Amino acid sequence: MAVPKRRTSKTARDKRRTHFKLQVPGMTTCDNCGEMKLAHRVCKSCGHYKGKDVAGE
Repeated sequence: MAVPKRRTSKTARDKRRTHFKLQVPGMTTCDNCGEMKLAHRVCKSCGHYKGKDVAGE
């Protein structure tokens, strides 16, 4: 069975984990109401997308 010969140091461990982090979602402002919304999605507050009312149909 393969067993590590030496303990992994804190520096080596942290270097490995540099890419292990949360990513912030791409937020934009709605053109119609000005609220913050996720990019490429219908606005939750007013229901507009690309200048059209799509949720109020």
